[in-house]
Amino acid sequence: MHVFWLVSMVLPQAALACGLPSASDVSGGWLTGQLTALQKCRDLQLTVACVDGRRPQALCGEHDGVTYRILPGFQDFPQLLQAVHPDLVHIWGTEYAAAAAMAQTAQALDIPVLVGIQGVMEDCAAHLCDGVPEKYLHSTPLDRALDHLIPGALLDKLQANFDTLARSEASLLGKIRHVTGRTGFDRRAVERLAPQARYYPCNETLRPLFYEGPRWQPRDFGRAPVLLLSQGNYPLKNLHTVLKALPALLQRWPDAELRIAGWPPLDKGPLFRPLVDRLFPYQRYCRQLAAELGVLPHMHYTGPLDAAAMRQAYLDADLFLLPSSSENSPNSLGEAMLLGVPCVASRAGGIPDMLTDGLEGRLYGGSLDAAALAQTVAEVLSAPDGGAALGQAAHNRAVRVHDPVTNAQTMCGIYQTILQEGAR
Repeated sequence: MHVFWLVSMVLPQAALACGLPSASDVSGGWLTGQLTALQKCRDLQLTVACVDGRRPQALCGEHDGVTYRILPGFQDFPQLLQAVHPDLVHIWGTEYAAAAAMAQTAQALDIPVLVGIQGVMEDCAAHLCDGVPEKYLHSTPLDRALDHLIPGALLDKLQANFDTLARSEASLLGKIRHVTGRTGFDRRAVERLAPQARYYPCNETLRPLFYEGPRWQPRDFGRAPVLLLSQGNYPLKNLHTVLKALPALLQRWPDAELRIAGWPPLDKGPLFRPLVDRLFPYQRYCRQLAAELGVLPHMHYTGPLDAAAMRQAYLDADLFLLPSSSENSPNSLGEAMLLGVPCVASRAGGIPDMLTDGLEGRLYGGSLDAAALAQTVAEVLSAPDGGAALGQAAHNRAVRVHDPVTNAQTMCGIYQTILQEGAR
């Protein structure tokens, strides 16, 4: 059984096979884990194609029995599939242009196609800028002219991009017969957007490093609990609501620290600050909000973290926060649960399918409800065990849900089912 994968990023294994530098596996962790597990399946041959528009030419290599291709675009998909001649094409993700082109090409060649839904772009687009004041949402002609010269993160441009991706996802799913997902949330989206498709549930396998080594342990944090947020650079991840919740928490824990994984907002000094502020309105809003609330000294950006550094960041925190306005099955939550970190998350999207409120962590109501977020965080931090029981239950569930062997067997079974159906 020869399966051809198409993914929208260069996986670390692909970079290694093709002789490219790969500093870390900051992105694509769920694919790395699933790929590693699938390599142990009998009678499965894999070819993995990674789309990278920055590459001037295609690259090819092999590592651990898997053939990798790094593609600059998708113009040569017909020749590629005819040369590789796979039994099945598995497209990871629904919204990028190459996914639609690959699906169309494979269908024209009578090769069955399976699409793995990641986020639900329709929902992401609908909630992208929830809670951000109107004045930050609209750019001026000058902003757009500057952005053309020095690309920034204008929110109306970002919204237009998300709207386009949502339409692309809907168009692709409308033509697909086989879709795999993992939550009731994405199943409902598939039923709406792809009523003709068969839905195959399969949980995610996370980065291998998170299955190993010591797990989280509670500590006596006194006045200084550490809260960890895995992303804060665009409004869907809802850093602004966390900032609004901080003052109430600081009244009880005056030295509390919010750590945000990733780059801090750009600051090129006072001369260029007005330009940066124009081009990055969400970062400007969060900085101004933090200053108004008096919480700037309690924010710390970690810089980009590879798997090992991210693992340590979880272990160093007293609580993991996931306040997103839209998620399907966030890998950050799965990783925190695997390590046994106490978690507080919003009830958005598929999050309630991953974590049961009061048993494996805590969920709070509307993602923008800062008072509810602060109250829920305070309840976990003030628990006699520091949230250890929640973390242990989260670990027990995550070990089952993200089991590499089980998930690899399930995925292989999906491939076999689709091929058998095609044979009939």
